[in-house]
Amino acid sequence: MSKEAQMKQALHAYIDAFNRADLEAIVALYAPDASVEDPYGSPAKTGHTAIREFYASSLQSGAKLELDAPIRASMADAAAMAFTAVVKTPENVIRVSVIDLMTFNEQGLITSMRAYFGQSDIQTL
Repeated sequence: MSKEAQMKQALHAYIDAFNRADLEAIVALYAPDASVEDPYGSPAKTGHTAIREFYASSLQSGAKLELDAPIRASMADAAAMAFTAVVKTPENVIRVSVIDLMTFNEQGLITSMRAYFGQSDIQTL
């Protein structure tokens, strides 16, 4: 499998694992020393323990991820995806438009994830 295909497959696996609320499957996609900045500019969560804690909290919201466009891969070690995170509460629906940029190591594991969104990308319906 090409590196490009491997990165795209990893991001599809990420979406699927998140939507199943499969914490261990999400963490397994990351290298042991990976970092997560979600949102970008926030303190990085580094290593499997911190990443597991971050996603355990994220999954409690019940959010589901919907791809907005096909996943894009670079000719190097990065891939990006545009998606919407949808959180349904008894009172409303929150939609967050996000672009995640992830880098990968030679083993196909995510080494960094940065989530890009701002206040104007959050809608409450």
